[in-house]
Amino acid sequence: MNSVLVVDDDPHIVRALAITLKGQGYTVTTAMDGESALHAAAQRPVNVVILDLGLPDIDGTTVITRLREWSAVPILVLSARHGSGDKVEALDAGADDYITKPFGLDELLARLRAILRRSTESSDETTTIETSSFTVDLAKRQITKSGQDVRMTPTEWNILDILVRNPDKLITQQQLLTEVWGPAYAKEANYLRVYMAQLRRKLEVEPGTPRHFITEPGMGYRFVP
Repeated sequence: MNSVLVVDDDPHIVRALAITLKGQGYTVTTAMDGESALHAAAQRPVNVVILDLGLPDIDGTTVITRLREWSAVPILVLSARHGSGDKVEALDAGADDYITKPFGLDELLARLRAILRRSTESSDETTTIETSSFTVDLAKRQITKSGQDVRMTPTEWNILDILVRNPDKLITQQQLLTEVWGPAYAKEANYLRVYMAQLRRKLEVEPGTPRHFITEPGMGYRFVP
């Protein structure tokens, strides 16, 4: 069952969308402002976010930018702003689609299905990552090294999952901390040092001189297949 986070400061729209989406089989979480939305997304990952731009605390585009620092969740913008500049800004910030108010529920549901379909196709493209030292099967949540299964704690798996889905890309400490532990832990770099050391001991041939989990000093970590 797909889950949706609805973010809008209009209680009538939130209620209407929640009723409609639940009727279509979605699990729905709601938020009335940007900070609450970011907190909700970090605490309970969802499959897609429906986001209004005109929020009472921070602008919706800022929400997109901050969300994209640590999450690739699809974002469907739902806004009363009709100007092309607003649309371009939201899409450039990382939104996946844009619908202007007033809107038809049939169109919104169709756009939602399209976004989720693209997201599923994208995630299905690569489910197995192979390195010279180990293999990760994302679909089965299974890791093997030298023909043997490697056991991971849930936290170790969450960190590994983020890194291997973004090969050769720098993932900042803040991104990892926020996505794995939540926004309140965004500065607790010592958490990452401990868990990265455990990952290296389990997966690297020479943990002291890692080939696959590279530290970028002062910035974050990079997975090199």
